[in-house]
Amino acid sequence: MPRPDMTRGRIRIAPSLLACKFERMGEEIEAVRGAGADWLHFDVMDGHFVPNISVGPLGVAAARRAAPGLVLDVHLMIAQPDRYVEEFVLAGADIVTVHVEAPHHLHRTLQAIRSRGALAGVTLNPGTPLGSIEPVLGDVDLVLVMSVNPGFGGQEFIPSALDRVREARRMMDARGPEALLEVDGGVTAGNAPALREAGADVLVAGTAVFGSPDYAGAIRKIRGE
Repeated sequence: MPRPDMTRGRIRIAPSLLACKFERMGEEIEAVRGAGADWLHFDVMDGHFVPNISVGPLGVAAARRAAPGLVLDVHLMIAQPDRYVEEFVLAGADIVTVHVEAPHHLHRTLQAIRSRGALAGVTLNPGTPLGSIEPVLGDVDLVLVMSVNPGFGGQEFIPSALDRVREARRMMDARGPEALLEVDGGVTAGNAPALREAGADVLVAGTAVFGSPDYAGAIRKIRGE
């Protein structure tokens, strides 16, 4: 698979498969692909780091088979991501994002992701100070700002997250604009304009896309078209 285009300058929409109809995942992926999705966002939960359980590498592999041409953006909400990085990359992940709160050795985990051929992302919970990711900003391709507490889909956007997006953008620009800034949690057509203005490059949307009767229209509105 070719490496994803990570240049800035356009908004990417990443529908979250957590909100799709899993029994029809292949059809749902094809539908959002046709509707204009740029990436597919895959939430992996282990029941330890977060209180919910989703799917693992086999689910990612199924999504990869259904979407050979789309960027597969895998968000690991798991307690020991370093143990599973290789499996997720082999399953087809283009980007693997880990939580600053989870690994014992964050920098080593990010290095492991890149050494296996994927792009590396870092994220943090809404209650974690943004400064905690600053030491690794030069070692990541993506920064993900969580705008809900991780573990469940369909939550409402935390209003204070907008300021965190602005602050993250300032931090990243001070170090150079190489990494993309992603926002995940409660993203809708209503708050997307403010998030884009705050500096977001990638908007993850689950319910706002898969809960809409018109996937293409929902994606266009979130993108601002």
